[in-house]
Amino acid sequence: METKRFEDLNLSSDIVKAVKDMGFEEATPIQASAIPYLLQGRDVTGQAQTGTGKTAAFGIPLLEMIEPKARKPQSLILCPTRELAIQVSEEISKLAKYKKGIKVLPVYGGQPIQRQISALKKGVQIIIGTPGRVMDHMRRKTLKTDDIKFVVLDEADEMLDMGFREDIETILQDTSNERLTALFSATLPRAILELTRLYQKNPELVKVVHKQLTVPNIKQYYYQVKERNKLEVLTRLIDMHDPKLSLVFCNTKKRVDELVSQLQGRGYFADGLHGDMRQNQRDRVMEQFRNSSIDILVATDVAARGIDVDDVEAVFNFDVPQNEEYYVHRIGRTGRAGRDGTAFTLVAGKSIYKLKNIQRYTKTKIKIKDVPSRGDIEEARTAKLMKSIKEVLDNGYLKDQVKVIETFLEEEDYSLLDVSAALLKMVTQPNENKDDIETTTIADTGAEPGMVRLFINAGKKDNIRARDIVGSIASETGIPGKVIGAISIHNNFTFVEVPREHAREVLKIMNNSKIRGNAINIEPAKPR
Repeated sequence: METKRFEDLNLSSDIVKAVKDMGFEEATPIQASAIPYLLQGRDVTGQAQTGTGKTAAFGIPLLEMIEPKARKPQSLILCPTRELAIQVSEEISKLAKYKKGIKVLPVYGGQPIQRQISALKKGVQIIIGTPGRVMDHMRRKTLKTDDIKFVVLDEADEMLDMGFREDIETILQDTSNERLTALFSATLPRAILELTRLYQKNPELVKVVHKQLTVPNIKQYYYQVKERNKLEVLTRLIDMHDPKLSLVFCNTKKRVDELVSQLQGRGYFADGLHGDMRQNQRDRVMEQFRNSSIDILVATDVAARGIDVDDVEAVFNFDVPQNEEYYVHRIGRTGRAGRDGTAFTLVAGKSIYKLKNIQRYTKTKIKIKDVPSRGDIEEARTAKLMKSIKEVLDNGYLKDQVKVIETFLEEEDYSLLDVSAALLKMVTQPNENKDDIETTTIADTGAEPGMVRLFINAGKKDNIRARDIVGSIASETGIPGKVIGAISIHNNFTFVEVPREHAREVLKIMNNSKIRGNAINIEPAKPR
């Protein structure tokens, strides 16, 4: 697998900085192969699946060639669908973050054409559109192709399958013969090769070659979830399976930092590992992971190279990896030295297609499972406890404990079954029979005396403000807003303190309610 750092691809500091902000540590194989050719001004035919990073493969060279002061179309990207056009537009805009004066415009059917015409009149350098709508603008003379020097055909096989060949050829014939042309396609049928022969100049063929991948003998499952619910599902899976050590993989450094913060906020012993950390920081985190001071390590693929810890019982793919090899490397971190291992993958939206590619190339079956309910988690905890009880009973040496129980039974009017059931309930449901929430177990979180600190799974990114928290709790529960204590709003979550005597009521009423339209989960904050 050919990999390079973006810093090694001779890119401008603006692009390197933008890529760093997006959290990517190294170029994918298609990027490492295609970018140098395009920067040299050579046509490229790229064979790559969705999810291999091809947008940046053509987007980065395209941005390096744009003249910001010339407020006219200089690059044209053709996509088969409006959804892809929007997606490509968003990624190009992120890559152009530090390129001053560059304007990007998606044009597609279903959106008022007058709005697009107005944007074109103001001056746009990069057009991303579906062939039909691009042709419409060309006919209206609202899109002039005289200065277009870079044309990209993205998912060319899809465009041909949808009957766009004639439009594509008309568009290409209307642009300069001196243009640079990049074509990306998952397959290279005869029709695509005919296009490359007619409209490209000695193109370099760049392929993402799939190696024969073998997957270790590890139990593999996936869960289809909404992006906003990933954290909740991850914590449920951790709580249910309670692995001794677990690795959680994210696709970007930014995602690692966010997830570590969220997990720590919920009281898990977690830390992160990624390429922006100094070596001494990485060594410290790895040492804590090896000696179990932390039991959850959140990492990017690059940072996780070289991790060799035998006791990792579970791997969680918080993000579906960018390519199949990464998946194999990730899950191979568990099930070491003959131990059992399990891999869980959280799949949101279109990433299901990436997972299907992984299954195809690894020739493995990843089973779909339902997200565990809180009842499932309690059942799993009880089963684990009963197993531990059996082990203790088998080992014997319970004389002192038997004596205490015998004395209790002689003095009280209870059966041995009653005592066993009460002890089990105390262990599995410690707070159920209390009039309010025990604050001694959460005092470490910094709650004021007489207050309970609660965790809410929504924050700044959900446009949550302190007054929204106060107003929602006060209106839903009837407790006065003035008695609500400190509120700490983070990007993805919030802490709020409420009086101890109202804590159970707030938890009962507010759980699964909404704040500013966001469905929330609220629970006692765990100890730091």
